[in-house]
Amino acid sequence: MTSIDDLFKSHNGTKRKFENPIEADPSQAYKSVKLQGSGDVKRSAQVGDEEDDDEAGPALPPDFEDEEPGDDEEGRFFGGGLDENAKDAMDFLDAQDGEDAIREEKYDAAWVRKLARDFEKKVNKNASLRAKFENDPTKFMESEGDLDDGIKDLSILSEHAELYEEFAKSTAAAKLVELLAHENTDIAIGAIEMISELTDEDVAAEQEQWDALVAAFLEADLLSLLISNFSRFDESDSTDASGVYHSLSVIENLLSQPSNTDTIGKEKTLIAWLLERIQRPEKPTTQNKQYASEILSILTQSSRPNRTLIAEANGVDILLTNLAPYRRDDPDKDSDEEEYMENLFNVLTSVVEEPIGKTKFLEAEGTELCLLLVRDGKTSKNRALKVLDHVCGYAEVPTPNGAGADDSTPPHMAACEKLIEARGLKPLFSTFMKTKRPDPAQTEHILGLFSSLLRSLPGNSDARFRLLAKFLENSYAKITKLLALRRDYSTRLAAFDASLETRKKGLNTQEREEVEVENTPLRLSEGLYALQCIDATLAWLVAEDDGAKQAIATGLANADETLASVKGTLKAQLDGVLEVEPSEREVLEALVGFLD
Repeated sequence: MTSIDDLFKSHNGTKRKFENPIEADPSQAYKSVKLQGSGDVKRSAQVGDEEDDDEAGPALPPDFEDEEPGDDEEGRFFGGGLDENAKDAMDFLDAQDGEDAIREEKYDAAWVRKLARDFEKKVNKNASLRAKFENDPTKFMESEGDLDDGIKDLSILSEHAELYEEFAKSTAAAKLVELLAHENTDIAIGAIEMISELTDEDVAAEQEQWDALVAAFLEADLLSLLISNFSRFDESDSTDASGVYHSLSVIENLLSQPSNTDTIGKEKTLIAWLLERIQRPEKPTTQNKQYASEILSILTQSSRPNRTLIAEANGVDILLTNLAPYRRDDPDKDSDEEEYMENLFNVLTSVVEEPIGKTKFLEAEGTELCLLLVRDGKTSKNRALKVLDHVCGYAEVPTPNGAGADDSTPPHMAACEKLIEARGLKPLFSTFMKTKRPDPAQTEHILGLFSSLLRSLPGNSDARFRLLAKFLENSYAKITKLLALRRDYSTRLAAFDASLETRKKGLNTQEREEVEVENTPLRLSEGLYALQCIDATLAWLVAEDDGAKQAIATGLANADETLASVKGTLKAQLDGVLEVEPSEREVLEALVGFLD
């Protein structure tokens, strides 16, 4: 017997077909795939009004153009051919049609309630017919088409977000979510697409309106149904591939609200599927593989629990394995694969911020791989430096309640020691000393590493002596480079601060503080972060070696500055608007003391 899926796929509806990434241009970003037909249906009816007013066909005969209807004697050919009663009836119908044509739909609470009722009726009718004629799809095929049209009818709601709260009160919102479990995958995919459209960031909804609709969807178990469908869809089929794409789109829409990030991350089945999906071999990389990597990146950007979950799910090893091929081979420029690689590095960078992420990274020999990428990589080189910068950065190790101090080496210190042990100083310093158009981001990551290494390597250890020797060799060439960079960053930051002071003129104290807080991220990117790293490094060198101290003092004097300038940077960091953790504050205060 013909399956209902086969019958339904022959339905000639207006549903937009997902562009199969294997067939489409891989350089197209996933955001290029948008729902079509989401506009007001009345607009398409107006197209004809914009066409040329000239009449089609041959011209009328000359005598006919001025002839009034009914001038012929019999009235059979050019006359109306109707008696007076028939004419009156036709005139009445024409008038009614005219009124209907110009009557505008009123989009209000009554309208959305009717929309919801009509949709629910179609859902219920289809469910009833499916249950009654389970073995005869032809008996419920028509209702399936009506249901598909009913789903599409909800599209206009996205243009009237002020009615979202009213729609959320109805059971139609839950009915739409329930369709994700529909036996016909085309119906399920249509429902997913509609939920994606209604929750899209382009919808002009107020936060409370969007929240009301999303709350109704989540209460109807949206997340579980979305996740369960991943195992149901076969991405070798373009329609099913579109189902995966739009499911990921719904998840991304939900993640636009930060409060949902931890909630979604707790879905371990989703994390497991995303990690499996990014490993699937593909050539070229498809849109869905790239999208899965992006969802992982969003999940880990600002959520410590999600980073820990991914680390515990063997995520670090998976990420490193899939990044290893980029040691020598660069992805095509502006391709889905380039985005995919970038996302994997972003996820890895976030995960190694956590102590467990650092530990997993060291166990998986991530330091060795990243150093190979620094040495041999091209596009991957900067990203690998970024990962090393973050894995070596300080991380507070939580102590369980009632537990004593842990005698093991903290993960950030172990990472710094591993970097030296893996012979990372040579590629690190050779990259730092290159004079040909240094990459600003690359330089900042190296400066961050210098600061972290000097902070974390144990005193009097072999690793620390090897690091200090690098700064002292070749007549303090590395220190000379640090001081040159310091002048550049100081100049940039001074120019930015001068423009900021101009903006603050005439503002009261509270307004000035608000402007300062708002512009702190810009100050960091305009040179403050790099300057802080450089001055922390210089302070450590002053404390460690008298020769280095003299070289630093001489270099500062050449720019009419003294060690007090370095001290000023560290004190400003202590007193700045950004919070400094107690342990970091202790280190900075000690460094300030070395500069007295």
